[in-house]
Amino acid sequence: MLILDTDHLTEFQRGTSPEARRLKDRLDRATEPYATTIITAEEIMRGWMAAIRRLNEPRRQILAYGKLQQLFRFFASWNVLPWNDAAVDEFEELKVARVRVGTMDLKIASIAIANGATLLSRNLSDFERVPGLRVDWLS
Repeated sequence: MLILDTDHLTEFQRGTSPEARRLKDRLDRATEPYATTIITAEEIMRGWMAAIRRLNEPRRQILAYGKLQQLFRFFASWNVLPWNDAAVDEFEELKVARVRVGTMDLKIASIAIANGATLLSRNLSDFERVPGLRVDWLS
């Protein structure tokens, strides 16, 4: 299984950049299923909610709320892997091992490890510090 990190999923959603086209080609050629994580969904949703909060005038919020609604439709069509007991077990082991990666990235890595998946991310400098995690990026 391939798991798209937040940066890759955002690129996939935009769909127009050369990187997005390469990612879509790679996923089209993949012989394994692909997914994202509930952590990525949270990160993207928090971004749109913060954008809405910054817009004080209700009419200016219309576009941002529309994007948030599109986000819900998008995630409804994706396999979104959960934060579950297996992921928490991996997370706790990585914390005990003192892996120095941000909490959200460590949660994403834990879900990938728990699912025996390869994580697709640009953030190789952090994710390569996580023992047992297979990580790759747009190549």
